[in-house]
Amino acid sequence: MGRRIIGGAFISLDGIIQAPGGPEEDTTGGFAHGGWLANLFEEAIANQIDTLLSMPFDLLLGRRTYDIFAGHWPHQPQDDPIADMFARAHKYVLTGSDQTLDWEGSHRLADLDSLAALKRQDGPDLVIQGSSTLYPQLLEHNLLDRLVLMTAPLTLGTGKRLFGDGTPVRKFRLVEQRLGTNGSVMSTYEPNGALETGSFASQQPSEAEIERRRKMAEGTW
Repeated sequence: MGRRIIGGAFISLDGIIQAPGGPEEDTTGGFAHGGWLANLFEEAIANQIDTLLSMPFDLLLGRRTYDIFAGHWPHQPQDDPIADMFARAHKYVLTGSDQTLDWEGSHRLADLDSLAALKRQDGPDLVIQGSSTLYPQLLEHNLLDRLVLMTAPLTLGTGKRLFGDGTPVRKFRLVEQRLGTNGSVMSTYEPNGALETGSFASQQPSEAEIERRRKMAEGTW
């Protein structure tokens, strides 16, 4: 039967997922807005996290998100429910680095073939947290099964995006959506095949439109 790969991400309206939890979480690229979610956190987001983590799961992480988690969660009080769940879960890290993975239960995945082989095995779902570099790769290789977005009502301008460079063209199907009292939107999607384009135009283009297209093709528009 195999496992599902489920991505869970806090995201801004303009697609940024970098450092929602605190100012020092990830300042790479000069990112100055770390902790942007803290003052907008609400019950609806907490409920969505509980839903995401309520089933048996292991973690699938990129190397930098692993470093963030490994520096934080093993050092929290033992009665912290998320720290306890993460401690019990296997942590699979997709990385070409040979750095030591000291967090108990951590495993290196050298490449996407290793991840695909793991996905085919029986076991709990693999849940992604953060790890922006994973999504384009997973979509390209049809490995992502579900995407849970917790969208905050703000824009950040710059930062690491959920779908960065190399993201392939795909359609998604909305599975579920809920609205929080502070304007946050919890949306669950599943990939739904290739994009099919169309046109609203019902008549042949005018001469003015043909000229506009010519300029666009030449780069002079």
